[in-house]
Order: sequence, then structure tokens, then C-alpha cells
Amino acid sequence: MAWLVIVLFAFIFQIATILVLEFRSPSKAIAWMFILFAVPLVGFILYYFVAQDYKKRRKLRRRGSRLFQEMKARLWQQSEIVNDIGEMHNREFEGHERLFSLLTHLSESPITGCNETQVFNNGEKAFHAMLSEMEKAKDHIHIEFYIFRNDGIGTQFQEMMIRKAREGVQVRLICDGLGSYKLPRSFVRKLEEAGVEVFFFLPPLIATLDRRVNYRNHRKIIVIDGTVGFVGGLNVGDDYLGLYEKMGYWRDTHLQIKGDAVYFLQNTFLGDWRLASGQRVSDPELFPEHSCRGNEQVQILTSGPDQHWNALQEMCFGAISVAKRRIWITSPYFIPDPSIYAGLKTAAVSGVEVKVIIPYQSDSRLVKLASLSYVEELMQAGVQFYEYTKGFVHAKVLIVDDLLASVGTANMDMRSFFYNFEMTALLFDRNSISRLSRDFEEDLTDSRMIVPREFARRSRRQKGAEMLARLLSPLL
Repeated sequence: MAWLVIVLFAFIFQIATILVLEFRSPSKAIAWMFILFAVPLVGFILYYFVAQDYKKRRKLRRRGSRLFQEMKARLWQQSEIVNDIGEMHNREFEGHERLFSLLTHLSESPITGCNETQVFNNGEKAFHAMLSEMEKAKDHIHIEFYIFRNDGIGTQFQEMMIRKAREGVQVRLICDGLGSYKLPRSFVRKLEEAGVEVFFFLPPLIATLDRRVNYRNHRKIIVIDGTVGFVGGLNVGDDYLGLYEKMGYWRDTHLQIKGDAVYFLQNTFLGDWRLASGQRVSDPELFPEHSCRGNEQVQILTSGPDQHWNALQEMCFGAISVAKRRIWITSPYFIPDPSIYAGLKTAAVSGVEVKVIIPYQSDSRLVKLASLSYVEELMQAGVQFYEYTKGFVHAKVLIVDDLLASVGTANMDMRSFFYNFEMTALLFDRNSISRLSRDFEEDLTDSRMIVPREFARRSRRQKGAEMLARLLSPLL
């Protein structure tokens, strides 16, 4: 009988621990409670190693907040900074003082005014541009990807890095320890032997022992000579070229930037390099002055455990809340947090055109089920959902009126908003917004609209699976 008391006490202790530590996030607490009831001891062990982020989060913030503070004044002096809403070229910003104030206070990366951008809507064009710019490198190449594969395009990147390193160019590479765990040691050794510096961001074993496995670096960054940068949804792998038969055509969006905003891509990379390698690199030559050729206004927003704000989630909510005509979203994983969910629902009920493109064929059944659990309720409010059928859509794009558009690494889900290291480029130029809008409209022609009446007739088994997936969605 005594052992029953001990077991009961231990179970109550586990429940109490989760409730106390997760009181600020009820949905996350409920998800962990479900796992705890399903597999009592195993669930608590998983929670201990995976979910314990309250102390480590503060630690990472303290470390991140001190990085490169001495460079801030230099970057702001070298850049054309937009300090007042009256300096915005896009007249749509008139009357949106609160949104402008939000954007300028969310991040240490300001809105910069001297940029030119190019949008790529598939891997073939984007990889060609990346390799072409890397070929021109004279001083340094900085590369950071969540996934880096040992395949055809991965080998092309490897050969380029080796060749440039042997030419005397400083080449640094960061791969996420979990996303790139399949990358062979022989692949990395070949890079290192040529002089390329390679570090993995929180390898699985270290991350697990240090209880930081929940932190993943989902950013995709390339910076060449401090003047040209790339950011977007693409990782390095043949699947991103549509060469995996299972996934088929791969639809993504990536961005090339030249100008002031590259300084802030660079600063983010160097901060991640410090966390991954322990090395502090702050050479002013990594931020060279450039000749300004464009006048596009761009802001680089980052979010993650090293930030004081959940900048991407707050940007999305702020932009959605001021929409007057349209909110267009493309995301491979659509698991909105309560504020984004309420914002989209309110916008649609208010008459704003809200359209969301998600994949028909997903690379994660559990995530797809969780996404579908939000569809019926939002459709009742007037949100229109489309499933992309041409292949797999991996683009992460938000377009609000002709006010702004975002292209980056973050999905419209809770993991991207609250746990991952992410990055988004905010575009304010009407031409860039129009280009992304045309791509969205083309994607609609390659998608099928989810019809509310037909969707409501799905089986009870399907609805049950969606409900279960939604319960677990704060952890996905």
C-alpha cells in the first residue's frame, strides 16, 4: 500500500511542477499534462530535458544582449536609418504611427533606407544566385543553415567553400545540430582541411544534457563580403530543388539583399557564431561601407531566446491588426498562437480578405493535422484556405495590404514564434510587395480552395486526430 502512496505523491509532484513552471502558457501546460497522463514517468523525463527553458532563456538573453554593443553606433552611423514615419517612402504608412513605433522598438535592427532586393521563388534560381555571389567573394563568406545535406547541391556549396578558402577568403559555416545531424563527419572534415571553419549549433547530445534541445537555429543566412546577403525559406539540399520524388516540385521564397540591411544580417550571424563557437568576432572590416544603389526600405527582424521580445509574433499581430483590405499568408506549418488566431478571425469578420495557402502534401502528418484543426473555425469567420497541389509549398510569406510584406525563415506557428532562432526581412517597397503578391496569386492557381461544406463532412476519426494534434500543437 505504501508504494501506491509513493507513486501517487510522485505523480502529483510531476503535475504540480508542470503547472507551476508553465502557468504563463496554459496551452503548453495542457499539452505536457496530456503527455504526462499518457506516459507518466517518461513524460516527465521528456519535460525535464525538452521543456525546461525558463532559466536557459534568461541565460541566453544575457549573453546575447552584450554581443557587439560596441558595433551598434558604427552600424547606425554607416546606415541610412528611418527614424520617423514621415521618412517612409510607402505612403500606406500614413496614419499607422502605432505600427511604425512597434516595428522600430521591437528589435535592435532598424528600418534601413538604402537597399535593393531581389525575390526568388524557387531553389534553382536562388542557389544559382548564391553560388554566383560566393564566387565573387574577396574577403569573407558567412553561411548559416538549419539543414545542410550531403547531396548534389550540398556538394556544390562544399566545393565553392573549399575553393574560396584556398584563395584566402575567410569562410565560416554554422549548421543546426539537430537539423543537420545527418551531415557526415567526412563532409565536414573535408571543409575543415581546406580552412573552412565549421560549427554546429547545439548538437543533440550537448543540447539534451544541457536541457537546451528545444532551442533550434532555424535561420538561413548567407553574407558575402559584408555587402550582399541572402535570407528566406531555403535550406541546402536537393529536395529544395524539387529532386525528391516523394515531395515533388518545391515552392519556396528566398531573398537577396544588397545595402544597409546586410549589416544586420551580418550582426545576427556573428551573434550566432559566438553562441555556436564561443569565438567573439567583431572586426569592423566585416561591416564595410558600400555604395548605395537602391532606395528600398528594409528591416531585418530576428527572434529567439537571445531576444527580449518575441519580435516576429508581435510584428505579425501588429500588422494583422491594422489590415484594411487583405492579409495573405503562405506557410508550410500553420499553427497560430491565440493572439494570431484571434487577429485573423477578427480581420475576416471585419471584412478584410484573409487568404492562407498551406500544403496539400505535408512533410509532417502531425503538423498537417494540427493545422487543419484551425481551419474550420477560421473559415466560419470568413478566412479562405487553399491547399497547394503543385508540389510542396515551403515559402514563409506575409502580405498586409500594400503596407508591408515579410520573407523569412519563420513559419506561422508557435515553435517559430517562441522557441526557434528565426529571422525575417520586412519589405516596404511597393514593387517588392507587388512581386510577392503576383507570386501569391500564381500559387492560388496551383492550389485548391478548401470548401467549408465539404470540409465539415470529414470523418469523426479525422476530426479526432485533428483534435489530438491540436492539443499537442504547442509542442510541435
